[in-house]
Amino acid sequence: MLKVHLTGHDKYYGLTDVIRLWFDGSVEDKESCEILCPAGPDIRIESILQEDGSSICRTDDGRVYKPLGTPLEPGREIKRSLYLAMKDITGREAAWGCLTGIRPTLVAMEADSEEVLIRDYYVRPDKAHLAMETAKEEMRLLDLIPEEDISIYVGIPFCPSRCTYCSFISEDITKHMDRLAYYEQALEKEIRLLSPRINRSIASLYIGGGTPTVLEDKEFASLLDCVMSSFRLAKGTEITVEAGRPDTLTDYKLEVMRSHGINRICINPQTMNSATLVRLNRKHTADDIRYWYGKASDMGFSVINMDLIAGLPGETPEDLLSSVRSLIGLDPKNITIHTLYKKRRANISKAEVMDRGGERKGIDEALQEAYGLLHKAGYHPYYMYRQKDTEKGLENTGFAKGDTGCLYNVAMMTDYRDVLSFGAGSSSKRCFRQEGPDSKRRVERCSTIKDALGYIARFEEMARKKADFFGF
Repeated sequence: MLKVHLTGHDKYYGLTDVIRLWFDGSVEDKESCEILCPAGPDIRIESILQEDGSSICRTDDGRVYKPLGTPLEPGREIKRSLYLAMKDITGREAAWGCLTGIRPTLVAMEADSEEVLIRDYYVRPDKAHLAMETAKEEMRLLDLIPEEDISIYVGIPFCPSRCTYCSFISEDITKHMDRLAYYEQALEKEIRLLSPRINRSIASLYIGGGTPTVLEDKEFASLLDCVMSSFRLAKGTEITVEAGRPDTLTDYKLEVMRSHGINRICINPQTMNSATLVRLNRKHTADDIRYWYGKASDMGFSVINMDLIAGLPGETPEDLLSSVRSLIGLDPKNITIHTLYKKRRANISKAEVMDRGGERKGIDEALQEAYGLLHKAGYHPYYMYRQKDTEKGLENTGFAKGDTGCLYNVAMMTDYRDVLSFGAGSSSKRCFRQEGPDSKRRVERCSTIKDALGYIARFEEMARKKADFFGF
């Protein structure tokens, strides 16, 4: 059993995050000031924060690990020395070094150079370059969003089927068809209750899910009528609809989106391998993706995003690269590549997602090659985030051609812009400036009840809660 004893600090969470890069199942024993990991090697490590702010890790067999250079703030500093110890003990390094947070671009903005990420955080050079390139584009897009503006999210947490990798609150409507119209009506009512009180300009509007286009034609048109009539949107405001599942699209829905001024849509294959789509429980084929992408393009939707997932069960690295090449051939303005991660209630197991022993080869390398293909085709990264329990600790990155990066994505994934969300399971956030020279923001969040039936019964309460949260 791996035991990590804490001396001079109580940063259990940060150390557990580092251990998770290699082993699952860590537990805190605060009475003994230890973290215990039965899946780890039989060794004891003492994590020490010294009086001068530096850290060291010492093993019970006498090895000592001490980061070089000026100490970082304590929460980051103790992770550095434990990372050095774990890398040596296991013989395996992590692509993102000791960075375990979900937004590496925030650290990149602070570091302001690839060299600092490599030297102080042990980030691999290719990831340091990716982080800096993405951070610069994030900041450029962020500057296009006035700080006093707000972004809007409208959520429809229903899908026509649940993908095997998904544990999102999304409801499988094949079991709950009767809820869908009632949910849409409640969503309209919440919007109409709260929208007149919004006293700020709206920077972007995103209708997501789930799959919003799972609504019947009538309900979908009604929702867009409500949204476009309720929110005061300036001409040219970015408006996105996730039409991610092609099996939910109709000619009518595309026409309704176009007539309502929707200027961005998502058509998300996840893979262009039809056999994989069957295994994932998605009710469409790669040809369906091509058909509806062509229809949307012909109708004038100039900015279309398409998602892929690296590391899907049963897929090889070449399958991912084949999907990337297929999407590049279609020429959407945005392509986002996610890395498969273990969601808590997903049908797939953690073993199918996580490569703890390093036996599965090629996903990391395939991602690097995929990024190269995208760069060569004229795409650049514009936003990035990471999730826990991800294949090899890898990242999710959005790529764009030209000036087509999604402002909503940047607003949502940074700590610098406010977002007001409607619908079950959605989360609103406010970002507050901190006193002093530090550019970090304090973020407060306001969650909406997850259960769709609960939301239908309590939408008025949710509206009041958000009005109080934002001070409308």
